[in-house]
Amino acid sequence: MQLSFFTETNFVRILAGKLQCRPAVAVVIFAVAIHCLTAVAQSTPATEPPPTAIVHVDATPGHAINSFDPDSALGSSIDVLSHDGIDKVYTPHIIQESLSAGWGPITYRNNSELRMAAWHWTENGTWSDPAHKSGYFTGSTDLKEPLRYIVSYALPHRGFSTSGDRPLQGPNLSYWKSNPYLTSKFTGESDALHPQWVVVDLQAEKPVNAIRIAWASPYATTYHFEYWVGQRALDFDAGPQGEWKTFSSGAIRNAQGGTINIKLADAPVSTQYVRILMTESSNTCDLHGADDIRNCVGYAIQEIRVGSVDSSGAFAEVQKNFSDRPTTYSSSSIDPWHSAADVNATGAYQHSGFDLFFTSGLTNNLPAMIPVTTLYGTPDDAAAQIAYLEKRGYRIGYVEMGEEPDGKHAMPEDYAALYVQWAAAIHKIDPQLKLGGPVFEGVNEDIRLWPDAQGRVSWMGRFVDYLKAHGRIADLAFVSFEHYPFEPCDITWKTLYTEPQLMKHILQVWRDDGVPKEVPLMVTENHLAAQLTGPMTTIFAALWLADNVGSFFEGGGAAFYHSPIQPQGIQNNCLGWASWSNFVYDEDYDIKGYTSPYYAAHMINLEWVQHQSGVHRMFPSSTDIKDAEGNVLVTSYAVHRPDGNWSIMLVNRDESNAHNVRVQFDDFRSKQNVSFSGPVTLVTFGSEQYAWINDGPNSHADPDHPPIAITLPAGSQTAFTLPKASIIVLRGKVAAFKD
Repeated sequence: MQLSFFTETNFVRILAGKLQCRPAVAVVIFAVAIHCLTAVAQSTPATEPPPTAIVHVDATPGHAINSFDPDSALGSSIDVLSHDGIDKVYTPHIIQESLSAGWGPITYRNNSELRMAAWHWTENGTWSDPAHKSGYFTGSTDLKEPLRYIVSYALPHRGFSTSGDRPLQGPNLSYWKSNPYLTSKFTGESDALHPQWVVVDLQAEKPVNAIRIAWASPYATTYHFEYWVGQRALDFDAGPQGEWKTFSSGAIRNAQGGTINIKLADAPVSTQYVRILMTESSNTCDLHGADDIRNCVGYAIQEIRVGSVDSSGAFAEVQKNFSDRPTTYSSSSIDPWHSAADVNATGAYQHSGFDLFFTSGLTNNLPAMIPVTTLYGTPDDAAAQIAYLEKRGYRIGYVEMGEEPDGKHAMPEDYAALYVQWAAAIHKIDPQLKLGGPVFEGVNEDIRLWPDAQGRVSWMGRFVDYLKAHGRIADLAFVSFEHYPFEPCDITWKTLYTEPQLMKHILQVWRDDGVPKEVPLMVTENHLAAQLTGPMTTIFAALWLADNVGSFFEGGGAAFYHSPIQPQGIQNNCLGWASWSNFVYDEDYDIKGYTSPYYAAHMINLEWVQHQSGVHRMFPSSTDIKDAEGNVLVTSYAVHRPDGNWSIMLVNRDESNAHNVRVQFDDFRSKQNVSFSGPVTLVTFGSEQYAWINDGPNSHADPDHPPIAITLPAGSQTAFTLPKASIIVLRGKVAAFKD
């Protein structure tokens, strides 16, 4: 079914279809509904009327707190799909339905780099070792057959490392090797400024005073063995608590590689984490030969075993109990070397080919935000991708560099060193392209890591400082991050009250970290939680999304992209059956219904703001409607639109009660307090239009109705009723103010 907001005409049409009755019957129902809605909007019941609160809008000239154009500031995203999913999503019907939510631009998510894999944005290209179809791949800029699918390649030099994420499995895991682009050959800096490391996580404190390490080439000639005193050494979200200490015999110089057993201390130390910190390389070539310098820089390790030595000097690996989790290994970086044999040919975890993406209509004829791989790619390949897209004439709005370096435990200085190399290569192709990142994981607080020599622990702060110190801050055209604010299994209704503060807080954190005020802040991926959760398809998600968008712009944000635009199925999770998507669909991708974020998107994009019209100015607004615990129950977001209308989006977060409000526009300069004048459009979507039925694989919405819109005269004493658990948009003119 094709839905849009309710005008009088399509309200009759949809009612007739829903009720399977003649239009004459629907007209009667429509008349009754409009009569009831008008009564609710203009007055309240005679018995026990709820008190009327004031929505204050500070409309004083010069008091605008933000400005944005919806055609660049309110968008959605396309994420990883299967091979068959790409064929089914990129059809005229699905594209039309996806765009009907009203979002403007689109951002393309890079799940390959998320999964610690290389991607080939094209299969046309050259290998650095063409004889063996291996090495470092650079895509071709030749305009051959249009690109329909993008596949991923596992990284053999990931070796034992997972670096904190779920890497794509491959058939040829060999050894761990660090990223050659972090060596002096490419950074122009001493290798000691980009130390590489491996952290062994024993998963519980164990006695340690020895290590067995099998070096490959190139090996470290200067390195330290350290142990962690404290907690959460690898938790960059909550922040590590503790410090690294070098074992008493853990400082190694003039090493010669090979397989060695080292006694690190006389007495075992109880610790969960052991780190090998490498600062000087042998610069000997790995098994791929000396023809490519990238084979001969950095560090490579075949195997690490942590344990202790007994009185006779015999090495014994740490003993694990049956209930202990397996030891894991995180690393500072990974060499992107791979081969044709490492391709993921399963049909899963594929991406939309760029030609398909740009020509399908999914971009809304607007410039798109696209990714380039940075952590597991090369600058030449990134530059070739940009050259190809520009030769095709595709419109690029922004380029995101890499994918979630914080989730992979990359150091900010390392990511920054890659960033400037990639920026230089891309800007040779197009000096005007707007580049940014780091595409942080969804966090609510600053990302903190081990202190540097100056004691600084802020990831963002150190990244910005590196760019400034190297004269490259101008290459940072925007800062992007994901927003997944809640733990999926801990969401309650009162969780809803926290969203505006969470969003505004994290925006301020990035500024406090040193992001220049002229650098825009962008949310480029977003939902309730990083894992599927039941409230994603209840009315909760709609109210949250409206608050999320409104508070983002109130907090000074520049561009907001909701995720994802494509249909996805429903699955069971800790809080019920749900979907990430705007739609409920079957195995044939036939859309069977809509989810609450879809209707919330209508309220935001088709009612609150006006696409294809220009810049909107946002002004402060507020209500004082609170519960007994001091929680604000009704939030308010006011914009002055290019069409001269004032548009106020109100979110009644009260799950059980309606609230009455009057709207007052305050001009403190002229000391005027005025109201809407003339007709006001009132649009409502809430729990009366939509309820999610949690019924296993048959879960669906019932009712599943779109927003309801009416127009009514308004004056200084007009009171508007906000139904329980609803989003309301009020839109009209204020005659006392000149545009």
